[in-house]
Amino acid sequence: MKKINDLYEPAMIGQPVALNSHTKMRYFEGVNSRQWLLTVGLAIATIPLHAAPFDGVRALIGRRVPWLGPHVRFVQIPPDNGMDVAVLQTEDGMLWVKASSASAAAVGVNRYLEDYCHRSMSHRGDNLGPVADLPAIGRPVRILAEARYRYALNYCTWNYTMSFYQWDDWSRELDWMALNGVNLMLVAGGEEAVWQRVLRRLGCSQSDISAYLAGPAFTAWWLMGNLQGWGGPMPQTQIDGRESLTRRMLERMKDLGITPVMPGFYGMIPTSLTGRLNAHVSPQGLWAGGFQRPAMLDPSDPAFDRIAGIFYEETKKAYGPDLRFFSGDPFHEGGNSNGIDVLKAGARIQQAMQRGFPGAVWVLQGWQANPRKEMLAGLDKRYVLIQELAGERTNNWEARGAYEHTPFIWCTVTNFGEKPGVGGKLQHFADETYRAFHGPYAAYMRGVGIMPEGIDNNPVVYALALELGWQQDSLDVNRWIRKYVSARYGRADPDMLEAWDLLLRTVYSSVPGKGGEPSENILCARPGLEVRSVSTWGGIAKTYDTQLFARAVALFLRAAVAGEPYRLDRIDLERQVLANRADTVYSRVVQAYTQKDASSFDAAAADFLRLADQEDSLLNTDSCFRLSTYQRQALAAGHTPEEKRLNLRNVLMLITYWGAADSAKEELRDYAYKERGGMMGSFYKARWEKYFAYLRAKLQGKPATPPDFYEEDRSWVEAQLQLEDQHGEGGLLQ
Repeated sequence: MKKINDLYEPAMIGQPVALNSHTKMRYFEGVNSRQWLLTVGLAIATIPLHAAPFDGVRALIGRRVPWLGPHVRFVQIPPDNGMDVAVLQTEDGMLWVKASSASAAAVGVNRYLEDYCHRSMSHRGDNLGPVADLPAIGRPVRILAEARYRYALNYCTWNYTMSFYQWDDWSRELDWMALNGVNLMLVAGGEEAVWQRVLRRLGCSQSDISAYLAGPAFTAWWLMGNLQGWGGPMPQTQIDGRESLTRRMLERMKDLGITPVMPGFYGMIPTSLTGRLNAHVSPQGLWAGGFQRPAMLDPSDPAFDRIAGIFYEETKKAYGPDLRFFSGDPFHEGGNSNGIDVLKAGARIQQAMQRGFPGAVWVLQGWQANPRKEMLAGLDKRYVLIQELAGERTNNWEARGAYEHTPFIWCTVTNFGEKPGVGGKLQHFADETYRAFHGPYAAYMRGVGIMPEGIDNNPVVYALALELGWQQDSLDVNRWIRKYVSARYGRADPDMLEAWDLLLRTVYSSVPGKGGEPSENILCARPGLEVRSVSTWGGIAKTYDTQLFARAVALFLRAAVAGEPYRLDRIDLERQVLANRADTVYSRVVQAYTQKDASSFDAAAADFLRLADQEDSLLNTDSCFRLSTYQRQALAAGHTPEEKRLNLRNVLMLITYWGAADSAKEELRDYAYKERGGMMGSFYKARWEKYFAYLRAKLQGKPATPPDFYEEDRSWVEAQLQLEDQHGEGGLLQ
């Protein structure tokens, strides 16, 4: 069976012109290297090359591994049957990277760094120091993409991790993306400027616009149609700055062969427009119990085409005419389709997208009931790409027959809210992607992706998931991990390898069931006697042997490798041991209180609070785990006092109460909780201290009122803001 990739490809990503059948060549290991280089040199003379196609990768090398730069040469070769390919060879002290695109070239460089130099880059530490001698490759190594699309980012990632990224942060992020083969990435920043211009053209006042645009840490849920205005209003200086940053990002992405996925128009409009358009508008009600959704303009209404046209005109003015991928999910997470013909709506959304950007591909999330079957039935599926968003817990791609025979990619969501916790179903990732690439729906399987709600965690998950885009064969993670360990830490001694073997059998095991995200830490939960989770939809239960995990951590500590990746992993693993230990101590607290044993209760409560102190001290040993680091980031991203204060409020709200204005509708409180130095004591421990004091009074027969944690959480945020006001810019962080 031919793959659908071979039948059509409406939006090729970064592919140079292929050679004709007389000159196209395949390259295999074992070819004589000098003969090989001469043949390739003659062959590529016939290829119409892009201008300096590998300059972006050369610049990446200069930024991250400058010691390698003088020793690398690039040669452009054709894709293999439309798929990215790279070939590595060393000759006379030089590394030759022959690649079909900038993305393939970056992957080739990364493969050389990891497999031969034992070097790596990650969100949790880099091991990129120079090697003494340039390692030689015995014979040409060929790297062929199995995935046409290697996708990255969730809307939520843009807030839980990236709300306050500045250019240096994005420069680093995009370099990491390129090295790991990402060639398709969501860009969800800078949309405020587009929408502001659209709404001005529709006659909206500035107050209407301000009430629609979300604050800088809540734009993801605004763009997904879940809320409007929350966390704002956003100052004009910030709107302008975010647009400028997005333009700069898009230029760098072009240099690195990463195609952007931009927000599209699917009918979302401010509720303030509902009575002004003389059109069919469907109210969308509330999201997560307490947030007003934007309204939904019926795509079958004539007003839809007019507004969509304005939206795409303004998108083109802001970010250029060469965009080809657009996201947007009507009725996301419970949106209301009453009164809307969903089949016609989908067709009209797609048609408007095609008019704005001919050849555009509509990217849709495979999440819960979306995309709806009846909507897909009305689409030209050549121009649709569906993301199986949470492949570690769902198999909708299979249950729905490749989403009713629609091109799709397999993704992992990994975590929700960027909650801390070590975990990931690694072998399951490898098995599921292989099954999708080689099973009955292989004709529609187009790639792999990472869609974490937060990416500053579990680097092994993202390294593996993206490498699966270049795997033709089934992968044994037990073998793969040896390579990962060598690249991450620079060496793999017996203790380290045994530690990782046990980690694969515990926190990184592929346990059965729908779950997959890391378990939560009871130290961070709202106190109670029947705590089952920290967040509404989470859980503290451990699906692995915690004693075996503790042994893994002991072995890891014994390995005592130098370097940033080891140091950060060590802290994270020790943090997880303390979190696991807290479950047992909490059980002692509950048992002692239930049995009305005051002395045992006091002892267990003291042990529980001591664990919070121990974790706080541990996390404070590195800036990566300190609350102040993220407060500083939010402040630094603000260019005016107004922006700074808004940023700080947003980042503190997001990681605590999130935002509900009614205590009865707090579905999202602690959804994005963080285990950070300075927060374990001042926020989480303080909650438990108040609760234990309440229980102690009850044991003593004294009148007692339970703490109002709804108000306590908000008071903590306000106290942090007041400290900032008192001490001046960044003063509270000194």
